[in-house]
Amino acid sequence: MATITELKCAVRETLESRGVLGQLRARIRAEVFGALDDQREPRPTLSHENLLINELIREYLDFNQYRYTASVLTAESGQPEAPLDRQFLASELKVAEDASSKSVPLLYGLVSHFVNSGDNQGKVFLQSSSLPAGPSGSTAGPRRDI
Repeated sequence: MATITELKCAVRETLESRGVLGQLRARIRAEVFGALDDQREPRPTLSHENLLINELIREYLDFNQYRYTASVLTAESGQPEAPLDRQFLASELKVAEDASSKSVPLLYGLVSHFVNSGDNQGKVFLQSSSLPAGPSGSTAGPRRDI
């Protein structure tokens, strides 16, 4: 007769082998966050840069079917529920696309461009004045400890 511990291990292994365990964990996290999230507390106003960055990340998450992660990003960041139009996003980022690049998230194209670029030995030089200030005035983004 199987013990409870053996049964737990068997269920865990089965869920992992089916690829379900990770999805369940992500769903539970999203539901817990949703239950704890205070809808009455106003979200901080998104800067234009944060809006674009969040949208690039959301497009990437949706493409890779990380739906629960995307839903937490949208809820926590105050990003509009409806995704931004891709043409608008590409225009704001001054990105030109061809037919094949439209089948993947813009973030893939941006990363590919910088990884494969021969300019400046593949480095982009950022100036602190071009980075948004965090809540403490630093140029590092906001950090939340849970």
